[in-house]
Amino acid sequence: MTDFSFKPTLTGERVTLRPVTEEDVPALLPLFEDPEISRLTGSHADFTEAALRQWYATRGARADRLDLAVVDRATGRVVGEAVLNEWDKPNESCAFRICLVPDALGRGFGTEATRLIVGHAFEELGLYRVWLEVYAFNPRARRAYEKAGFRAEGVLRGALLWEGERVDATLMSVIAPEWPPPAAAV
Repeated sequence: MTDFSFKPTLTGERVTLRPVTEEDVPALLPLFEDPEISRLTGSHADFTEAALRQWYATRGARADRLDLAVVDRATGRVVGEAVLNEWDKPNESCAFRICLVPDALGRGFGTEATRLIVGHAFEELGLYRVWLEVYAFNPRARRAYEKAGFRAEGVLRGALLWEGERVDATLMSVIAPEWPPPAAAV
């Protein structure tokens, strides 16, 4: 693997992952406006639509990360984003994050999108390790990551200060020899 310059389109049964663009901002705004999503992702930032447009307009040019829109195949609607970032080239590893708009939760989109992008990381990019952090108050996400093959590695104690309370984050990863996860985990 040289870098993340190539921005693929990945297709599953329920979702298609394709390069995210500035035109996706209206569909993605609920990710940044919903207080519960902000809490679950530990996001303290307030984003304006203009700032988001500027951010997403530059994602295609980045060779150090892969930002893909999650598209519901049945409707063609953008329902979230899946991202490989924090690339550590010498160690063949990167971070992963995913976020879906509130009305797309619980429909299997996140599970399939996770499998598609993590599979791409191992099978096409030749990475060895994909990791993430999940906050203690987000057990639903943790279960979804476990179903996709991620394993807990440790706890980052008090990693997030949320409304005056310290919240732990669990560090999780999946490595190439464990991919794909057993069918029983599906």
